[in-house]
Amino acid sequence: MPTRNPSSPAAALNGVMSPALPLEHGRTVRSMFGRIAEPYDFLNRFFSLGIDLWWRYRLVSAVVKSFKTQNSKSSRVLDLATGSGDVARMLIRKNLKVVGCDFCLPMLDQARKKGIPTLVAGDALRLPFTVNSFSAATVAFGLRNFGDRITAMKEILRVLEPGASLHILEFTRPQEWFCGLYFFYLKYVMPKLASVFCPDPQAYCYLASTVEHFPRVEEIAGELRDSGFKEVHWQRMTMGIVAIHSGTKEVPH
Repeated sequence: MPTRNPSSPAAALNGVMSPALPLEHGRTVRSMFGRIAEPYDFLNRFFSLGIDLWWRYRLVSAVVKSFKTQNSKSSRVLDLATGSGDVARMLIRKNLKVVGCDFCLPMLDQARKKGIPTLVAGDALRLPFTVNSFSAATVAFGLRNFGDRITAMKEILRVLEPGASLHILEFTRPQEWFCGLYFFYLKYVMPKLASVFCPDPQAYCYLASTVEHFPRVEEIAGELRDSGFKEVHWQRMTMGIVAIHSGTKEVPH
């Protein structure tokens, strides 16, 4: 399985962007997350009141459950958009072999500080891995940052072995009765608080925008199916604020 040196700036964005994702978009997102990499974990805990750790735990539990139902010869997991490595660390504690992949070098530095042994700088739209490299894949709060979700999903499908599963943890539109309060918090309260604690409070305006305009769970499920995933399903949590989507790579007959 080929890897790239995560200390190399060129490795951070390795590949030609699709027409739907201008190069400038990738640079903007990478730069933005680079500026908030150091306080990222604190801000996640603060703004979610610590619930994000529970969401990530549920994601990891879904991966562990999938290994019990598939006939895999390995336990290698790709944690794509690994960020500061929270999910990767949880997976490692479940005795799984984890490769954390992200195109933001400062985020990889944070993951490295947590002792994640295998970190690769790479772009979700052109993953630096060979076909059938992984037994499972995870994406936690990264899907909405991909400029071309279908391309990313197809790339993940390519690097998964047959029978392996993808598990995505992502924000989604909550239950209707909760939407008003929720979006008020995202659009007005959170950016105001971010201006106190964060070197780039505009990053949290971006967060509010991406959550508000992100497709509903049914649409994401449709995109997974269009990308080639089978057995697609989802589970909402915490009044529908987030959802875990899962899909499986078909086993050839």
